[in-house]
Amino acid sequence: MNAPTPSHIQALVDALPWVERYSGQTIVVKYGGNAMIDNTLKRAFADDMVFLRRCGIKVVVVHGGGPQISDMMRRLGVDFEFRAGRRVTTEESIDIVRMVLVGQVGRELVNLVNSHGPLAVGMSGEDAGLFVARPATVRVDGEDVDLGLVGEVAEVRPAAIYDLIEAGRVPIVAGIGADPAGVIYNINADSAASALAQRLKADRLVVLTDVEGLFLDWPASTAIVPKISAAELDVVIPTLTAGMRPKMEACLDAVRGGVHRATVTDGRVPHAVLQELFTNSGLGTMVTP
Repeated sequence: MNAPTPSHIQALVDALPWVERYSGQTIVVKYGGNAMIDNTLKRAFADDMVFLRRCGIKVVVVHGGGPQISDMMRRLGVDFEFRAGRRVTTEESIDIVRMVLVGQVGRELVNLVNSHGPLAVGMSGEDAGLFVARPATVRVDGEDVDLGLVGEVAEVRPAAIYDLIEAGRVPIVAGIGADPAGVIYNINADSAASALAQRLKADRLVVLTDVEGLFLDWPASTAIVPKISAAELDVVIPTLTAGMRPKMEACLDAVRGGVHRATVTDGRVPHAVLQELFTNSGLGTMVTP
């Protein structure tokens, strides 16, 4: 192990007020984008989750796995399509979605976190009825778009999450849920993370993505909006692209649902979560109530 440099020591000292601020608080992190396909970023993210838990922060991870699902479908020769920026999920493909999210993406992150000790527990939104789902409603140009077995969170039942947190674990949750009849739905991980953060009365929601933050005048300007209020964001959302819109909607819903702050953060930066939480400058775009 290399000896710490003065800059490393100063960084730890500078982080102390933030560690004190968040210790004992719940933070929900949506894991996605490049952070879940680049090996260096995967390990850095896992390290961040362990660091947060060791600091006494109750961290919960919600993940999707779009690129991995598409890759598996190609390998299996299963056709797929997107409508309104979302994957159409058929009865044939829902089993592939479950297999990839729970058995591949989730297990990989659990193993990375657990290389530091027995901390992470992987689960699906189906487990203990965590996410009660209903069909998602998406409208484009005033018309409903059929997405098949794509759902949204109708209810969160967090008992299992509370049990894991109190046991000192890091819950790692796949964006899958079931309706009261047992029909399985693929749930957008951004909206699932937002719903869970609201139900847990989390202090922060951090959403990892593959851009630096919110641009208000892209491509004319590359200036990032560091902070935006819920009222201001409400006006901006209809102008956003299909990729950024669900992330900003998740942040907007979170702060309106009681979460103190919600941030879209550049997951291409190693240790992006720690930089967002433990530095004065932060990283990305913060949404405030």
